[in-house]
Amino acid sequence: MFLSCGDCLFDLFASEGEDVAEVALGGRIGGSPLNVALGLARLGHPVGYFTKMSGDLFGRKIRAFMEREGIDQRFLVRTERNTTLAMVSLSGEGSAAYSFYIEGTADRSIEPDEVPATLPQELQAIHLASYSTVTEPTASALLRLVRQESDRRFISYDPNIRASIEPDLDVWRAKVGELVPLAALVKASEEDLDQLYPGRSIDSVLQDWVAAGAAMAVVTKGERGASALSAGGVAAAVDGQRIVVADTVGAGDTFQAALLAGLKERGALSREALQAADRPQIEALLDFAVRAAAVTCSRRGADLPRRGDLGLPPLA
Repeated sequence: MFLSCGDCLFDLFASEGEDVAEVALGGRIGGSPLNVALGLARLGHPVGYFTKMSGDLFGRKIRAFMEREGIDQRFLVRTERNTTLAMVSLSGEGSAAYSFYIEGTADRSIEPDEVPATLPQELQAIHLASYSTVTEPTASALLRLVRQESDRRFISYDPNIRASIEPDLDVWRAKVGELVPLAALVKASEEDLDQLYPGRSIDSVLQDWVAAGAAMAVVTKGERGASALSAGGVAAAVDGQRIVVADTVGAGDTFQAALLAGLKERGALSREALQAADRPQIEALLDFAVRAAAVTCSRRGADLPRRGDLGLPPLA
């Protein structure tokens, strides 16, 4: 079983009509780690979610969505705070920019003493990502969870920088410095690295993260594919796929979910397995994640693929 933690929101896509007094909104459930949970569930893997969940209209919709998609809700913490909202604008190429309505909202208000003291034995891996790792008090709660569990469970981490929420990049860098040594798998986008470490090469960042303690560090490069470096000293890279892009919303989260699912299905969901992986094994894993992300990019919004979309048989 997987447990994904943190961001939980609605993405709102605006359509502007001729009347300047009107804006039509189309909403879709989002949040980077929630998308990862969705991706894992759609690939047939048991997954739960840990966050603080609003009782407002949006929170009730998210709960119903989790029930429909088979995401375990036992780890949710109830609150009457409002759900976070993100206004999404798309470029002509389909790239997404976000403006957040987030002050005092549910997923930003997890207290450290609300972290479960014990977790089910069947839980193998914990994933965390994005603004919930740097906004308090949730950031301290998630750090407490990771410190509590990192010696006994696989930790996955994606910084997924959102400078519109926390504009101080030194805060993000400090958090990366805290979490990378505790994580077995670290994944970031090229855009994340450009913000965190302007002027540095991808290879040098991957080397630093592995030296800090990550068993494998991965960077996604959009249409140019992805690259990785393991603590065993193996470097690997794969090309992207040529597709017609609807938008890129949820692409990185799909990649992350596919990485985790691929590791689980290969019996490699451990630090030791990542360190021992050879180049063909890592390339096969990256290629699978790239193919999964390409499916999401061909669709509007974070509509992540199911096993059939990737030509995979049902899990036994």
